Amino acid sequence: MLRGSIHTWDKRRLRLWLAVFFAALAIPTGVLVRQAYSQLKWEAFQRHRVMAEELVSRIDRRLIELINTEEGRSFADYAFLIAAGDPAAGFLQRSPLSVYPVTSDIPGLLGYFQVDAHGVFTTPLLPQPGAAPAAYGVSQPELGQRQALQKRIREILTENRLVHADGKGLTDVRPASSYAPSREGMPAETRADDGGLDEPAALAKTFIAESKSESAQSAFDRLNEAGAPAATKHKLPRALGRVEDMKLDPRYQAKSRDDAPAAPVLSDAPAPGKRVVRKERGALPEQQRVGAEEVRALETAAEPEFRISIFESEIDAFAFSLLDSGHFVLFRKVWRDGQRYVQGALLEPEAFFRGVIESAFRATALSRSSDLAVAFRGNVLSAVSGQVSREYLSSTEELRGALLHQAPLSAPLNDLQLVFSINRLPAGPGGIVITWVASILALVLCGGFYLMYRLALGQIDLTRQQQDFVSAVSHELKTPLTSIRMYGEILREGWADDEKKKTYYTYIHDESERLSRLISNVLQLARMTRNDLAVDLQRVPVSQLMDGMRSKVASQIERAGFTLNLDCDEETGRRVLSLDADFFTQIVINLVDNAIKFSAKADRKAIDICCRRLRDGGVQFGVRDYGPGVPGEQMKKIFKLFYRSGNELTRETVGTGIGLALVHQLTRAMNGKVDVVNRDPGAEFRVSFPAAR
Repeated sequence: MLRGSIHTWDKRRLRLWLAVFFAALAIPTGVLVRQAYSQLKWEAFQRHRVMAEELVSRIDRRLIELINTEEGRSFADYAFLIAAGDPAAGFLQRSPLSVYPVTSDIPGLLGYFQVDAHGVFTTPLLPQPGAAPAAYGVSQPELGQRQALQKRIREILTENRLVHADGKGLTDVRPASSYAPSREGMPAETRADDGGLDEPAALAKTFIAESKSESAQSAFDRLNEAGAPAATKHKLPRALGRVEDMKLDPRYQAKSRDDAPAAPVLSDAPAPGKRVVRKERGALPEQQRVGAEEVRALETAAEPEFRISIFESEIDAFAFSLLDSGHFVLFRKVWRDGQRYVQGALLEPEAFFRGVIESAFRATALSRSSDLAVAFRGNVLSAVSGQVSREYLSSTEELRGALLHQAPLSAPLNDLQLVFSINRLPAGPGGIVITWVASILALVLCGGFYLMYRLALGQIDLTRQQQDFVSAVSHELKTPLTSIRMYGEILREGWADDEKKKTYYTYIHDESERLSRLISNVLQLARMTRNDLAVDLQRVPVSQLMDGMRSKVASQIERAGFTLNLDCDEETGRRVLSLDADFFTQIVINLVDNAIKFSAKADRKAIDICCRRLRDGGVQFGVRDYGPGVPGEQMKKIFKLFYRSGNELTRETVGTGIGLALVHQLTRAMNGKVDVVNRDPGAEFRVSFPAAR
């Protein structure tokens, strides 16, 4: 129990206790709502993390399928012509890689290339030197386009120092004596087919070939070394930045991963680093070595002659790397006749990312809640921003920029990494429910406490007004009783002569009427409080009401030293209103009494009572004084119960504060309206009633 009654509180104490009470309810409620929302947030985070894992797995499987398709291509496919069917038949056809424009399921694939052991660059786009392109259905305009694409591929490889500028190979060959060879790791056909040479001679022959190959293709060997530019921790010229520069917060992803059950291992999932070397038997058409004149003759021949060369080759798995020019290169090493070849393809990064990664990302709900960055060895090459939907709430702003999922792809693309970061998480159905519940609770708490404050504040004000009313009533009752008692004792003792007796009788009469009005107001207030206000509406002419007002207030106005002015035209006087005559008389008496009190010091002591016709057929009565008027800030307060302007100790006028409140209530009980307007000088109270029906 709080000490003291609310009637003894002030406004400051009321606000303090209500604030404490509000905090005692609001803080636990806010904690519960926050905890519920936090749980939903983690569930949403976990759900989206699983979606990101599934998306990475789906992208990875798609890329592995594309790589496996390329893995299945034979060594001979990288030539313009291949031998079809039985090599002995000598039937030739164009390679599937010789199609122009270049078609591939891998998005962004620019073209295929081959670099032989001497560093000579070729593509399957053009036939061997000396062959007439027209003989294979290649028109002259198409030939120009094929040559332009071949030139572009060679320029990219040259720019990245993978082939010589002229495309004819490199000549830096180390002597065989610089090697200490071993037959282990040597291609099978090299070990088997050494031409009958003794072991030192065979080894010398083999390593001379290997030295040429390594010299011509050493740049490809360095692509995936730790010291390669793309492998360093420095920003690449065309990179958007480093992954660590994104400053993603990994705490949520780590916590979500620890809380989540272990994901099952798929039996068909590719194992990074487990790339199989395969052997194959192939056949290629090859031209005889001829002189310059014979080459010119072959160029004019419709069907050049080839011999079919049958060979075995060992094909390594594909490797994947990023060139300094910003292109991707997908390449493999092939051993044939003791010599190493490099075969591969160049890819445009933007088209590759857009066709495989971004398209899959955009097709999922992740694109509306997260951002995706594609990094190569820590360098961000591409970034896809999520599309934020209106259904996504701002309650998860703390997760913005948090790491959702980070995973590399399978070999040979294991240097590519997909990084998902939170843009904004959806609240979901549960979040919407919690939001509505929290909003309703907040509304109920705030609205309830506001109503409680207004109610308690009204009770405090009402208590003070009642206290002031009791004090005022006591004073108002005591003053006339004292006067009546004093003049009664004088008359009883016979201390007054005949002339003064008349004056004393007049005082006793006036004070008794004043006391009667006060008691009548108090009784009327009691009936209003009990909702026991019985209204007897009767049809009464306006002229009769004006005559009744004259008889009721004339003596009161004259004894106060005021002049009464009545103004009502005949047409308005003939109108009939539905009123309670007693209530109307009490309204007028209270208005006149109020006018006398507040204009007692006015220069012009007069009370004007008038009646006017209204447009809707009703009648408006006005009671005007010539006093100081009503302050603007008090015009809406003076009709409140117990309201009195000024302080009780400094107030110059007497009264109880219920007169105008009774006027307002009685007027409304008779379907009327009351208002006050300031005049110059004075104030006019206007009471309007509708016409009788």
